[in-house]
Amino acid sequence: MKPSSIIIGRQPLIEAIQSGRGIDKILFQRNVSGESIGEIRKLAEKLGIPIQQVPQEKLYSFTRANHQGVLALASLFQYIDLQQAIDHVVSLGQVPLFILLEGITDVRNIGAIARSAVCCGAQVMIIPDKGIAALNEEALKSSAGALEKIHICRVSSLLKAVDTLHLNGIKVYASEREADKKLFELNLKDPFCVMMGSEDKGLQPHLRKAADELFTIPMAGSFDSFNVSVAAGIILYEAMKGRI
Repeated sequence: MKPSSIIIGRQPLIEAIQSGRGIDKILFQRNVSGESIGEIRKLAEKLGIPIQQVPQEKLYSFTRANHQGVLALASLFQYIDLQQAIDHVVSLGQVPLFILLEGITDVRNIGAIARSAVCCGAQVMIIPDKGIAALNEEALKSSAGALEKIHICRVSSLLKAVDTLHLNGIKVYASEREADKKLFELNLKDPFCVMMGSEDKGLQPHLRKAADELFTIPMAGSFDSFNVSVAAGIILYEAMKGRI
């Protein structure tokens, strides 16, 4: 762990969060307390930053400095609030084309999806604060730098993120192998977000239920399915075709 990727102490962490610096995770020493701890909790909850309670030994494995019971792992990326991202895209006169990822644990797939997203004009990638591969150096390399060119929104609840999309007039589509509707039958010119789940389990049932449309990507023959990053690329390319 590089020293520059660690934020040590309470006030430095508060200042880092308030300045907009991306934070992957906050580590609290068990039973830590204080007014500043409450402030950190509120800031973390607002921005969807995960907090983990750990023994003191865990903090000392990162640093021997006076950490005051608090340490954070800084992110390579700066996350943005979903509503702010939507407002920004709309203010530019662009039609929202978003992608939401759930349960994807291979950083190479996330990197490849981000690369396809940028190439096809998607503006926002939505990820959960847990249950997904870390956006680290390997993910950035796999994306060929694309992860630095797309707005990344990290949320504590993907279902709430879907609600936010709906409130802003953005439809939500989900790929389902047994769906009746084909990808090319969808209206991809209007604002929409496509949800992509893990290759082995797909999307969680409550997310599929929240989708406005379920669709399938037609395939020749009866082979299992596309790789998730390939599927995402096909969907995003199909959307781009109708917008250029």
